[in-house]
Amino acid sequence: MTFYKSIAIKPNTDIYLWKITEDFNTLFRQVQLKDVSLARLEKMKSESHQKGFLAVRMLLQHVGHSDLDLYYDAFGKPHLKGEKHISISHSHEFSAMAISDKKIGIDLEKLKDKTLKIAPRYMDISHLEELSEEEKIVKATIVWGIKETIFKIKNESGISFPEHIFESPFNLEDKKAKAQLKFNNKIEDYTIVFDSIEDYIFVCAFEKN
Repeated sequence: MTFYKSIAIKPNTDIYLWKITEDFNTLFRQVQLKDVSLARLEKMKSESHQKGFLAVRMLLQHVGHSDLDLYYDAFGKPHLKGEKHISISHSHEFSAMAISDKKIGIDLEKLKDKTLKIAPRYMDISHLEELSEEEKIVKATIVWGIKETIFKIKNESGISFPEHIFESPFNLEDKKAKAQLKFNNKIEDYTIVFDSIEDYIFVCAFEKN
C-alpha cells in the first residue's frame, strides 16, 4: 500500500494522492472492478495507464468508496454516487483524486521541458517574463493545469485552451490564481489552487460563486 497523502485544500474539499510503486498484478489483486471497468482496463495499451487507473480505485477504497460508486457520463466525465463531486488525474508515478461538495477539476502533471516548449500554443507567454528557466517550466505547467481543470469541469466539446480559457496574472508563491472561461457568449469565473508534490504539480479549479 502506498497511499501518499491527503490534502485539505478547502472546507469539504480534499485531495488524495497515491504514489504508484506496485506492479500491475499487486494493484489488480487489491481492487474490486465492475465488468465495464474491467473491460476498459483491458483495452488500455499502456501498463502505466493501467496502473494509474487501478491506483485511482485504490484511492476510492482508501476513503471508503469503491469502483462500484464511480460512474462516467456520456462525455467521459467521472461522477461519484451521492452528493459529492469527484475529479481524477494520473501522471507517471502518481494518481490523484479530488472529492468536494462543489464542482471541481483536478490535474496532475510531471514537470518537464516539453510543457514549456509548447507553451505558446496554449497560454499568454508574457506571463512567463522575468522568470528563471525552472520557474518558467513550473508556471507553464500550472497554466496547462488551469486549462485542463476548467475543461474537466465544463466538459463541453468545442472548448479551446488558447481561445476560450484565460488565466489572470499570478505569482508562483501565492499558490492560487483566477481564470475565466469565455465560451458560447458567456463568461464564467474560476478560482484556482495549485501546489507541488515532489517533481509534480497539481492544480484544482472551482467555479466561482
